Amino acid sequence: MINRVVLIGRLTKDPELKYTPNGVAVTSFTIAVNRPFSNHQGEREADFVPVVIWRRQAENAANFLHKGSLAGVEGRIQTRSYENNEGKRVYVTEVVADSVQFLEPKGAPSDGQLASRDNYSSGSQSASRSQSKSTQPSFEDPFAGDSKPIDIAEDDLPF
Repeated sequence: MINRVVLIGRLTKDPELKYTPNGVAVTSFTIAVNRPFSNHQGEREADFVPVVIWRRQAENAANFLHKGSLAGVEGRIQTRSYENNEGKRVYVTEVVADSVQFLEPKGAPSDGQLASRDNYSSGSQSASRSQSKSTQPSFEDPFAGDSKPIDIAEDDLPF
């Protein structure tokens, strides 16, 4: 049997971090994933999928993700049930994540659109490249030439 799911979407609210009585971290959040088609009115719909992640990844997700963050989730679908306060059986289907990938740079605006890489790079060379509307691709090697240290801000690193 195979039970694997991969989702990319945006968080609908800030992740909620809790600890079990044994001190194990667990974070839950809901991710909105756009459907690949439009409804009869021409509007795009989304599915809102509950996600649960455990241990160190749970702490990382709670510390670095927030409402609107673009994230990739890989895991498995799990169903469970419990009896609520009114005595009714409640069924829950959720993704138990093995891995959560942060798909935007730290501090990136969460406006629902992916931003181009040039918006987050530093230096005059990338700024001049994004301003010019040249149709020919640039084949310049940014690491060629002098062997001076590269000045990269910590916020520009993807990890």
